[in-house]
Amino acid sequence: MKVAIIGAGIAGLSCATVLTDAGADVALFDKGRGPGGRMSTRRATTGEATVQFDDGAQYFTARDPAFGATVAAWAASGIVARWPAAGSDAWVGVPAMNAPVRVLAESHDVCWGCRIGKVGREGGTWRLDDVDERYDALVVAVPAEQVAPLIASYAPDIAARADATPSEPCWTLMVAFDSRIDIADDCLRGDSGDPIGWAARNSAKPGRGAPETWVVQAGAEWSARHLEMEADAVADLLLAALTERAGPLPGVLHSAAHRWRYARTTGRGDAPFWDRTIGLGGCGDWLAGPRVESAWLSGHWLGRAMIG
Repeated sequence: MKVAIIGAGIAGLSCATVLTDAGADVALFDKGRGPGGRMSTRRATTGEATVQFDDGAQYFTARDPAFGATVAAWAASGIVARWPAAGSDAWVGVPAMNAPVRVLAESHDVCWGCRIGKVGREGGTWRLDDVDERYDALVVAVPAEQVAPLIASYAPDIAARADATPSEPCWTLMVAFDSRIDIADDCLRGDSGDPIGWAARNSAKPGRGAPETWVVQAGAEWSARHLEMEADAVADLLLAALTERAGPLPGVLHSAAHRWRYARTTGRGDAPFWDRTIGLGGCGDWLAGPRVESAWLSGHWLGRAMIG
């Protein structure tokens, strides 16, 4: 079976792993420049040093036995580690949050920087924009907002479900300092309407290091109210909010804000879908729920369904 998967985040790669292990010929297409998705890691240069920020998911859990076994293997390989500051069951990628996604992607044929805007079905096979190959099955593993434009002609009910499951936005500040902030906590939490929904000392995570770096993620309601504001202005507001919570800040080496339009899904535990009659499936956190573990399980169980 030849399978095309649109989206090479944790859900798409989890599905691809099951299919490949069963002998399927799988190709993945992702509009991003490299592995990460919502487990993104960004880098910046400050003088002679390069700093990194986990600007997407801050940590993940492993409560399901199937995902727990995978995380245990990752831990044995040194690409994840526990981070007690976020909770007794919190894990992070090492040396960056995107490490597990990067390792998963190395085992697959992934076309990075490939934006697939249209798909079609001819003679019982699927075709993708600007791709010569034809595929027996198609999997969409993208955010809800990108599902309907791809499959509305073939699965209108699924497209409608995706349209009814919008993602919440998130403004994220990435900031590096020339010395440590004088605050004991490595994590700060707030409410959806606050400029700080979550803030973390990124440099305190396992495998990181100097200089002092912080990631500040605004609450969803606050982000929605300020969604179209200029990034520099948002960075100033979030830096001021961090000052209110942590007290006077040391010198800033680097500061940048990133707007996630589709940050946190509102999915609530739906199973992946698979229509064997036309070879169309879909998975992701927009179905399963807003957790890394949920996205991985969604892709895993879709792969299992596809191989019967």
